[in-house]
Amino acid sequence: MPTVTKSVHVPHAAERMFRLVDGVERYPEFLPWCAGTKLIERTDEITRARLDIDYHGLKTSFTTRNRKEPPVRIDIELEEGPFDRLEGRWTFTPLGQEGSRVELSLDYQLASRSMSAVLAPVFGHIMETLVDSFVARAEALR
Repeated sequence: MPTVTKSVHVPHAAERMFRLVDGVERYPEFLPWCAGTKLIERTDEITRARLDIDYHGLKTSFTTRNRKEPPVRIDIELEEGPFDRLEGRWTFTPLGQEGSRVELSLDYQLASRSMSAVLAPVFGHIMETLVDSFVARAEALR
């Protein structure tokens, strides 16, 4: 099962980075592989959404339930999609005047060998570049 862990220091407040990650409705504006989103539910504790992926003509979607502890953590749990398993955690650690540390840890496994052969490179690329995409978005919105 692939595991992705990435941690970066950013010159932005943890609260700001938390809001960017929780703002799934805006993903298509800055994630080139995200063809669309559907917000299913948002409360102070949970965000449920479907993400539609279109990466070089390969299309799929998945739905997650994200349990939130604003502005510190978002826990990701798969509800539906081409995975046997998808779970992870975003953490946002304030660093005072220096900004914050943003960390993403994801474990996932695609549902079948044939699905894995087709989707593994796509999800590998998406997962490896996800944190950098949010950092770039924070910079663009300065």
